[in-house]
Amino acid sequence: MSTKKIITYNVNGIRAALNKGFAQWLQEENPDVVCIQETKAFKEQVDTAIFDHLGYKHYWYSAQKPGYSGVAILSKEEPIHVEYGCGDERFDREGRVIRVDYPTYSVLSIYHPSGSSGDERQAFKMEWLDFFLNYANELRAKLPALVLCGDYNICHKAIDIHDPVSNKDSSGFLPEEREWFDKFVAEGYHDSFRMLHPEPDNYTWWSYRANSRARNKGWRIDYIMLTDNLTSSLEGATILPEAKHSDHCPMSIDLKA
Repeated sequence: MSTKKIITYNVNGIRAALNKGFAQWLQEENPDVVCIQETKAFKEQVDTAIFDHLGYKHYWYSAQKPGYSGVAILSKEEPIHVEYGCGDERFDREGRVIRVDYPTYSVLSIYHPSGSSGDERQAFKMEWLDFFLNYANELRAKLPALVLCGDYNICHKAIDIHDPVSNKDSSGFLPEEREWFDKFVAEGYHDSFRMLHPEPDNYTWWSYRANSRARNKGWRIDYIMLTDNLTSSLEGATILPEAKHSDHCPMSIDLKA
C-alpha cells in the first residue's frame, strides 16, 4: 500500500490555466491524481500532449454548451474503469461528474452548480444537491471507498467564509445549503481538510474584486470528502493558495491507498 497524492482544482478554464503556467506547476507538484473542474473546453480544444508528456492518463467530460462547466481527471495509474456522468440528463449535459475506479478506492471530480446568477439557477442547485446525496449513497453501496473531490460551491460553516454575517443571504452560504452539507456529513462523508486543520482563514476561492485574494477575503468551497472507511488512511491535507492559475486554488491530500 502506497501513499497517493490527490489534488482537486477548479481551474476556471483549462486553456487559460495552461497559459498561466499550470503544466509547470503540475510537474512540480507531481500528484498521482488530479480532479479538475470548470474545464470550459472540449478535449479537442486542449493540447493534451502536455499531460501525456507528464505521464498522465486523462479523461474528460465536457458540458454540451461550449466554454461552460466540464470536469476532467488526470491519473498516473490507469484506472480499472472510468464512468462519465452521473446518469441524469439534467446534470450530465452540464458535465458535472466523472469517476475513476482503482482496485481499492474510487475518485470523483465533481462540479456542483453555482446559484449566484439568480433564482432559477439556485433552484437548479438545490435539485442537484438532493440528487447528489442519493447518488453518492447509491454509489457507496457498490463502491464503498470514495474520494469525492470538487468545487461544492458551498461554505459549510462560518469558519469557511471571511465574512459570515454580510454573506448570510448569499448563494454558497445560504442556510438551506449549509443544512444540506450538515446532512451530507451526517451520512458518513468527512471533510478531509477540517479533519486535520481546525484553524480559521483557510480559503480556496476569492472574488476578483476588491483585491480579495491579496487580503485573503475568501471562501472555502472546494473540498475532498472521504467515506468513513478512508478516514484512517488520511495522512495529510493541504490548501495550496500559492497556485494562481484561477480564482480558486487547489487542495491536496495524501491518502494511503
